[in-house]
Amino acid sequence: MKLDLPRYTERFGATSLHGVQRVYELDSGFDDGRPVSESIVNIGNNQIVDIEGRMAIVIPTKGERLRLLEGVLSGIPHDCLTIIISNSPRQPVDRYKLEKEALQQFNRFVGRNAFILHQRDPVLSEVLRDVGYNSILGPDGMVRTGKAEGMLIGMLLAKMAGKEYVGFIDADNYVPGAVNEYVKIFASGIAMSQTPYIMVRISWIYKPKISETGLYFSKWGRVSETTNQHLNSLVSYYTGFETEVMRTGNSGEHCMSLKLAELLTYSSGYAIEPYEIVNILEEFGGIIPTVNQDAMDKGVEIMQVETRNPHFHEDKGDDHLKEMVVGSLGSIYHSKICPPKVREKILEALRSKNMLEESQQQEPPAPHKIDPFKDIDVRQLAKVLSKASTYAQ
Repeated sequence: MKLDLPRYTERFGATSLHGVQRVYELDSGFDDGRPVSESIVNIGNNQIVDIEGRMAIVIPTKGERLRLLEGVLSGIPHDCLTIIISNSPRQPVDRYKLEKEALQQFNRFVGRNAFILHQRDPVLSEVLRDVGYNSILGPDGMVRTGKAEGMLIGMLLAKMAGKEYVGFIDADNYVPGAVNEYVKIFASGIAMSQTPYIMVRISWIYKPKISETGLYFSKWGRVSETTNQHLNSLVSYYTGFETEVMRTGNSGEHCMSLKLAELLTYSSGYAIEPYEIVNILEEFGGIIPTVNQDAMDKGVEIMQVETRNPHFHEDKGDDHLKEMVVGSLGSIYHSKICPPKVREKILEALRSKNMLEESQQQEPPAPHKIDPFKDIDVRQLAKVLSKASTYAQ
């Protein structure tokens, strides 16, 4: 893959926020060692395949159409470990059972390693309680039903499997070729990074919508535009210079090194993607003390890479968008480093869109936080995994 070197970087303490990079060639062949230019880097197939073999791809799903899920599976490179974390309903039709059967059938033909696990499985909740990971559990003692909790379980399984990197791809993607591109971008970003604490986030070139005249290739989603604006306001407040560096606040398609992932605190529900950025700024921005000095010394990188494939996905309606906006902005609003000026802007935005309920007119609800999993004993998790999951080979 040939892509830009970062042309612009906003430095925030020990964190480097790179501006959006562009892909020039999806498959640039094997690296022959020759430089492309001063501004374009060639990540050869050999490097990409090596990193893919050390990466797990987590697919959170909640009642998605099986054809879409199968398409996403077909787009994931063969050497990646696939992990499906399902929160699909079990009654009246057991959707999880159908997903498990679809995965087993798929793996019979391709011979890939994969896990599938339901995040509300009682055995999983029991072992998480036993290892002391209580912040992921709800009042009923079971794993909470949010997307963030599913992603966290995927990260734990990736760590258990000895992987170095974990990527996330939503299950509602209509284009398997786009899925394949995401993973190639993940691997290319990792290959370019200068630190073991790396995050690579996808910036979609277009998010097409169906209009009366046909397809309209819009540049920004309604939620992303709002979230990015306030993330940039947060960065600008501390640097003193207005910026538009953050373009991927709600990117469900992103990856991290597990060395970084295990250090972060996570926000429950749909606020997880923007709060990953906020928490990196909290932990490694130099504003408040951190216990993770190695990451401070080596630095943290956030890369954003624009795709060549447009992003076709399911339209889940206005209620879903409202939930995402309120959750995303709430995760910024309640951050320990969010200044009053930015909080005022967030309240103005939510009120102007009538997105606060009568009981929430003062401020958006504070999201539930999930603790870092650095000290969780994944070996104990592995001992009981066979009781709760399907391992398809």
